[in-house]
Amino acid sequence: MILERMRIVGPVVCIGLLGVLGNEASAQDAPKYSNEFLAIGVGARALGMGYSLTAATEDVTAGYWNPAGLMGVRSDLQVGAMHSEYFAGIAKYDFIGIAKPLDSVSTLGVSFIRFGVDDIPNTTALIDNDGNIDYDRITTFTAADHAFLISYARKLGIPGLRVGGNVKVIYRKVGDLANAWGFGLDAALQYNKGDWRFAAMARDITTTFNAWTNTLDQATIEAFQRTGNELPENSTELTLPRLVLGVARGFRFGEKVTLLAELDIENTFDGERNTLVGTSTWSMDPRFGLEVGYANVVFVRAGVNNGQFVTDITGDRSFNLQPNIGAGVRIKGISVDYALTDIGNSSVALYSNVFSLKFDIFKRSGS
Repeated sequence: MILERMRIVGPVVCIGLLGVLGNEASAQDAPKYSNEFLAIGVGARALGMGYSLTAATEDVTAGYWNPAGLMGVRSDLQVGAMHSEYFAGIAKYDFIGIAKPLDSVSTLGVSFIRFGVDDIPNTTALIDNDGNIDYDRITTFTAADHAFLISYARKLGIPGLRVGGNVKVIYRKVGDLANAWGFGLDAALQYNKGDWRFAAMARDITTTFNAWTNTLDQATIEAFQRTGNELPENSTELTLPRLVLGVARGFRFGEKVTLLAELDIENTFDGERNTLVGTSTWSMDPRFGLEVGYANVVFVRAGVNNGQFVTDITGDRSFNLQPNIGAGVRIKGISVDYALTDIGNSSVALYSNVFSLKFDIFKRSGS
């Protein structure tokens, strides 16, 4: 079904994709939304809690949410993985990470994230040299974004204080048509005081740069020229810094029931986002999540995020909020988590089922 539709609109889609790529990459005065795939989030636990886990994160996914939280890893090696699909399975999002304590005061983590659309019809050669439409000339390509994160966390001399950081390498590729390399840094801290947890996560603190390179072959260039489309140029995208502040508190009811509540506030500084609170230079996006646990084995989660005031085509203004739910089971070092969540306004995109796994590996006694 998708291929049949692409036979009709494919030339426009393929050429338009590269046109947008070139225009956005060359627009140095509007670098606002590069690398947005890194805002989707990893781990079904956090997604089920409304994307709010900056203060309470303490496992292998902390490399994404707050690298200082890697100090919460208690096993000799922890491995985590997640898979989710969006837009009825068209786009696939995957995460895999490992975390290993180096000693009693430091932990190292490595994470890999991929967000991609595979098997996109390339119809730039749909029409042969004689002007005839030949469907056999349709090929396919993949448009995918990749991120490789190296994370480090360390305890400081102040009780309860942890710091961490990420070095991240970005690789984005649109088939054989264009690719980009990027580099960025994150810095973070966590502070625990009794049942309270406080955190700050500064993403892209030095501004992350993506350098795009046009890799079009001669045949594709000629197809663009014949159709009057602008060729994408080699250029640079910038990802501006953002600051996430979080506070969480744990509660215990009896011997087996626990409750974790967290509030995160993401602050961006481009002044172009539809968030709950914002000005021409600053936007604030609050998120709230809850997790109820029983015997540290079964967990139920819920959260809200992405609060927006939306104006419809009739001019009516309403407030939209994205709800999320999830659940998890932890048995002997193996955790299985599930979330029903979205990557945007619930009225626009379909909700997705997200699954993630986590394994704690301990050394054998005497080894």
